[in-house]
Amino acid sequence: MRISEILAQGGKAFPSLEIVPPLKGMTKNELLDSIRPFMEFSPKYINVTCHRDEYEFREKPDGTFTRHLIRKRVSEVAVCGAIMSEFDIETVPHIICGGATADEIESGLHDLRFMGISNVMALRGDSIAGEKRFSPVPGGYSHAGELVSAIRRFEKENSPHPGETFFSIGVGGYPEKHFEAPNMETDIRNLKEKVEAGTDYIITQMFFDNRVYYDFVSRCREAGITVPIIPGLKPLSTARQVDTIPEAFSLDIPVELTDAMKKAGDDKEKAYRTGTEWCIMQCRDLLRHGVPAIHFYTMGRPRNITEILRECF
Repeated sequence: MRISEILAQGGKAFPSLEIVPPLKGMTKNELLDSIRPFMEFSPKYINVTCHRDEYEFREKPDGTFTRHLIRKRVSEVAVCGAIMSEFDIETVPHIICGGATADEIESGLHDLRFMGISNVMALRGDSIAGEKRFSPVPGGYSHAGELVSAIRRFEKENSPHPGETFFSIGVGGYPEKHFEAPNMETDIRNLKEKVEAGTDYIITQMFFDNRVYYDFVSRCREAGITVPIIPGLKPLSTARQVDTIPEAFSLDIPVELTDAMKKAGDDKEKAYRTGTEWCIMQCRDLLRHGVPAIHFYTMGRPRNITEILRECF
């Protein structure tokens, strides 16, 4: 079932999950065992992130260099296939602009349709190391909005039935503004363009103050964005994340949570409990406010997420 159809059913709010493809060397069974603890909470779908290929240059005896592709992780499509073979759950592979040409992305869409995967998350992706601002490969897309348009165009050109849409498309939203946007108004205007290109729903970047999410939704609605906006949550688990997460994701952590995590310090269990309990508080409040679903960024750590799901769902 497409995510847009699941959301249209309404009813009780549900959880969804996001996982990172494992590093090469992990077996299929090991991957499935890491996901299995989530299944008792009946998540509706699992997002699988996509990572740009990396390259390294190796020096030859004559002093010249050759470029070599390095793929550290199993592909998102392989992970989706493994999950679908074991669990009755929808998978949502991420598709990114970064590192891929339009032709390569189209080829990937054919593969997804062949596998019966009818949900995708369309993202621009991050810049490569050493690149100050994102730059597409020649023949690639510069923005997620272009990618959404390309997916809808693919459907028109490959559908046996005029007007048929095969993919349900999700995009990312930034309650605290994308770090490259000059202001929030521009960021929401860009988000609206992605929606108008054919987006079905939005999943937000993680946030730690629910008021930030509520304000973001309100501003989106005022701008004419009507699709579902699903909050994304991630519990803190170490005191160090108070410093690393704001830098990595350009977001704020409330003073109360910051102080509590710093106070926990080297007491790993206390830091873990503090972060988990804060996320439980966020989750309960969001559910009281009638959100359609809550998306959890698992980062490969099932323990705290399963605790939160047990308390809230």
